[in-house]
Amino acid sequence: MNTIFKSATVLVAAMTVSVNAFAQETKKPASPPMTATGKVNDANITIAYNSPSVKGRKIWGDLVGYDKVWRAGANDATTFETSKDIMVQGKKLPAGKYSFFLIPKESGTWTAIFNKEAKQWGAYKYEESKDALRVDVKAKPVQAQQETLVYKINKSGFTMDWDKISVPVEIK
Repeated sequence: MNTIFKSATVLVAAMTVSVNAFAQETKKPASPPMTATGKVNDANITIAYNSPSVKGRKIWGDLVGYDKVWRAGANDATTFETSKDIMVQGKKLPAGKYSFFLIPKESGTWTAIFNKEAKQWGAYKYEESKDALRVDVKAKPVQAQQETLVYKINKSGFTMDWDKISVPVEIK
């Protein structure tokens, strides 16, 4: 009888562990990893980021503070990769892989940063001395709310859209 009880206990424990592991595997992350790819002129562009959601929160000036370096997504810093030298907002950016940051500003003129340290967690160890390029970009208000953060690559560059803001970055 004691052996049957022990076997049943082990079986129940194993089933519980299996169900919990399955539930964790199938649960969608709060900020899932995403990738935007496209071509601008002859350059292949890849932007890898984690996509947070608004979830009823105040984003700009609250969750994402004004005048502070922001990872332009969630979790790891967003990365930007170009296969060829490009011009960003009229300034040269050599081919390569960069971390991409934004400095949101209440005025609407934000700073876009391409940093040589491509692999970073958030902006916690961001070093301005490793910037490859900084440019000003003009954030635009949009009518319809974009619930999840998304990057879109188009023939003239890319946009970062989230909440009721679109941030276009021109590439030539």
